[in-house]
Amino acid sequence: MGFKCLKCGKIIKEEELGKRTRCPYCGGKLLFKERPKIAKKIKAI
Repeated sequence: MGFKCLKCGKIIKEEELGKRTRCPYCGGKLLFKERPKIAKKIKAI
């Protein structure tokens, strides 16, 4: 898992970011953490 830049759409690994908060590719300020695309199944009561 990593982060995705909202501006350019590139996926950035945590190691690449370090302590920075900007995209290393385009300089975008908005990054969001990717989540797995698999939904959890929960039993109904």
